[in-house]
Amino acid sequence: MKVVIQRVSSASVTIDNKIVADIQKGLLVLVGIEDSDTQEDSSWLVNKITNIRIFEDENDVMNLSIKAIDGDIIVVSQFTLHASTKKGNRPSYIKASKPEVAIPLYENFVIQMEKEIGKKVQTGVFGGDMKVLLLNDGPVTIIIDSKNRD
Repeated sequence: MKVVIQRVSSASVTIDNKIVADIQKGLLVLVGIEDSDTQEDSSWLVNKITNIRIFEDENDVMNLSIKAIDGDIIVVSQFTLHASTKKGNRPSYIKASKPEVAIPLYENFVIQMEKEIGKKVQTGVFGGDMKVLLLNDGPVTIIIDSKNRD
């Protein structure tokens, strides 16, 4: 699994001109799933995301986690995170999982995230035509791949 974590001052997801997710201070998490991903990958990423210290403390040092600030999270599925650009100019998405594999893992990822932070995690709609609006705070953007745990 690959994730892009963006620390945001605000973020929202709109589908068909309707806001389906809306947060203030917190994280926007874009998630890409491939066939080789497992529940272990999901659990490892949830732990990493909920404990990564990327929010400022009283001394303006990035020393606090999303849990420490009681921030909110939006999780959005994004198969394009697994784009291969090695050949030509048209990305290939062959590594991205099909919905029948990705949806259960994605849904479990969200459930695990909710348990870890102790509150509802907002989401987009899997496979939906989403418009994601965010105000990146910092900017702070971090990419994590569960296959590269070094």
